[in-house]
Amino acid sequence: MLDQFIFRVERQPNTVQTDHVDWGFLVDNIYGMDYRYTIAKGIFSDQLLKRNQLYGYDPTQVYMLLYIPNVAEGMLIKAGRFISPSDIEAQWAPDNYLYSHSLMFTVDPYTFTGVQATVRLSKYFQFEFGAHAGNDVAPWSNSANLNGMLMARWVSKNNNNSLYGGATSIGKGYYTNDHDNLQMVVETWGHKFSEKVHMMTEMYYMWQKDALTGGTVISGPPESYFAGTGPGAFTPGISSAVGLVNFFQVQVSKSNYISIRNDFLNDPQGNRTGYATAYTSHTIGFVHHFSDLITIRPEIRYETAYGTGITPYDNGTKKDQYSIAADMYIRF
Repeated sequence: MLDQFIFRVERQPNTVQTDHVDWGFLVDNIYGMDYRYTIAKGIFSDQLLKRNQLYGYDPTQVYMLLYIPNVAEGMLIKAGRFISPSDIEAQWAPDNYLYSHSLMFTVDPYTFTGVQATVRLSKYFQFEFGAHAGNDVAPWSNSANLNGMLMARWVSKNNNNSLYGGATSIGKGYYTNDHDNLQMVVETWGHKFSEKVHMMTEMYYMWQKDALTGGTVISGPPESYFAGTGPGAFTPGISSAVGLVNFFQVQVSKSNYISIRNDFLNDPQGNRTGYATAYTSHTIGFVHHFSDLITIRPEIRYETAYGTGITPYDNGTKKDQYSIAADMYIRF
């Protein structure tokens, strides 16, 4: 299976100087199965939302950067389509501890299209603010909604602790034209025990109003890889979800580390997963770097749902599942 082939073109502004304004840009192009998660309504989205294709193309990030050194200790303005901030996990394989993703990451916002400014107040503190059209939707789509963003990041003087969180989306919060409009507050804590052992923990609360079970509607034909097409049941009022994940990392040698992940997702109205239940998953992975360019990540995972009679796995036939999986990513 080809999860993702990524081709990036970028120019990074020089942000370590204070004597001139500088600029940059980034363009990420992705092809593979993972486009099903990153696609935004209004940007080549018929591949998924109308045709339910297994593989597809998505320009997941396309943005400009402007660095202004004389605002506080520096301000970086980002304008365009960009990945949602603060998550421990990321969309791109080389940026993750493990091959698979936590349950909570699988169902949270992936990209925003709008403007974001990051202002550094000191070497220990910075904040971000901005506005965007909603999660995974283009501003010109009929599902776009104006949302604000306000985030802050703190790092301790000894660099052993950091906090990063806030509101990634705050607006009216109404599900619009068969598409999610997720509102979200999130906090991430990083802690370093030693040079070889560290931990990352994240918690979020998401909600939206007058949504459908299962979230955004895929109206294409049902397929073996995704049979849950068509609109879900209407849920008046607020549909919410709570997520919590912890990563524990142990470096065992220069080229190897062990990653342990435990996560929890509560989806009481079934808006995010299609099933009104709580879930947990538990994963142990081993990561080996053959070189700076080639990495392999085998893992074993167990996940389960806790609602009585709830069977969200294996096309609605099982309440839990084990999986053994691995990926290899190659930089070029």
